[in-house]
Amino acid sequence: MLISRPRGFTIIEMMMGIAIMGILLMLALPNFSLFLQNTQIKNAAESLTQGLNLARAEALRRNAPVRFQLVSNLTATCALAAASPAWVVSLEDPVGKCEVAASETTTPKIVQKQSGTEGTGNIVLETTGGALVTFNGLGRATGVSTTSILIKNTSGTCEHDGGPMRCMRVTLSAGGQPRVCDPKVSTAGDPRNCAL
Repeated sequence: MLISRPRGFTIIEMMMGIAIMGILLMLALPNFSLFLQNTQIKNAAESLTQGLNLARAEALRRNAPVRFQLVSNLTATCALAAASPAWVVSLEDPVGKCEVAASETTTPKIVQKQSGTEGTGNIVLETTGGALVTFNGLGRATGVSTTSILIKNTSGTCEHDGGPMRCMRVTLSAGGQPRVCDPKVSTAGDPRNCAL
């Protein structure tokens, strides 16, 4: 006659497993937090690049000036805000009218807009060249010498400033082409280098 053994885990085995999982989670949590912050920075950089590319493409398509503008929010109280990741692509000045839906006829003739708080509210920008870029019918940025937007996370310090976060920079070439680069990379010939 066969004697059957009980199947499953004892309470001690289960508690040991939970303790080991807790220790592993505590070890991985700081790296996961840094990963999330870096992902938020990357998403904001991609959003800004998408907005700039859209404004440039619309200017080429329409053969008319199109504006890319960083704004404080997407309400009726919006204003130019060089530190805000919210943006509006429009044919006319959207200040004070950012709540208007995208339309070809309704002032300010918004093509597209994006809230800076989608995904995170931790992103802050540092811009040079202002919060407004206007593209002419040839797709060139007019009235701006050099536009550079540094994307940071309020939760920490960038690698190029001695911190752990990988901040990104969006630069605008003289021809109006936006590109994302890494301010920490200084190797000549590296496509991530902001000095190119």
